[in-house]
Amino acid sequence: MDLYLARDTPLHRLDPRVKVFGLLALFAILLAFNDPRYVAGSVVCMLALAAAGRALPNLWRLRFLFAMFLLFSLIVWPLMIRAGVPVARLGSFALTREGLLYGVAVGLRLGAMVAAGLIFLSTTRVEEFTAALHRLGLPFPISFALSLAFRFVPTFADSAYTIIQAQKSRGLDLESGTIPARVRRHVPLLIPAIVGAVRTTDLLAMALESRGFGSSGRRTNYLELRARWWDYVVLAALLMGVAAAIWWRLSGHGAVLPRI
Repeated sequence: MDLYLARDTPLHRLDPRVKVFGLLALFAILLAFNDPRYVAGSVVCMLALAAAGRALPNLWRLRFLFAMFLLFSLIVWPLMIRAGVPVARLGSFALTREGLLYGVAVGLRLGAMVAAGLIFLSTTRVEEFTAALHRLGLPFPISFALSLAFRFVPTFADSAYTIIQAQKSRGLDLESGTIPARVRRHVPLLIPAIVGAVRTTDLLAMALESRGFGSSGRRTNYLELRARWWDYVVLAALLMGVAAAIWWRLSGHGAVLPRI
């Protein structure tokens, strides 16, 4: 259930602070354009980054989610956007070229944002993420709370999987019947899952309190972050990429509609 992949790649060796900036920079570049051609170019760059970080297996695991993003965007946005050149009519409703292009762009953009997050989680340990946020000026309790979100998702998912397998071994049928019937059979499994989550949270709170979490004084870290020359090169390239994307959009390019 853990997304981190222990590999020796250039992305893994980057300073986690640079990777945090890189994630934000990729989001900014994706939000700068709503032309599907530009967004598709960003998607290709994202796939190249995933290949460089050897994170393609994690992207493949969520292939159906990416397809759902594109499908729902193609359904919703053409219904909401009426401006543009009509390409088909159904009564008073007009399907426009701009609505279709914008739907494709938003679907690709959402998929690319999720892919960027997956690449970040595949190449960055939770400890590095916490240390990066703290070194960037975020208070340690907030940094620790954000890192716990990444830690607890696989923990709770593994607990739920264990409960499901235990109930299956006792004869509970969760796979036959209609979809509503299968959903109703899953409802009783929520109770032990929630109780287990509350118990884990309570034990964690007691463990943190017993270790003096939140006490005053300067904190020391086992993980020391040291930026190297290639980190500064990557950071400079990211800043130039964001500046170039914003300038290109303000120049009137990369948009099928005057909106984000």
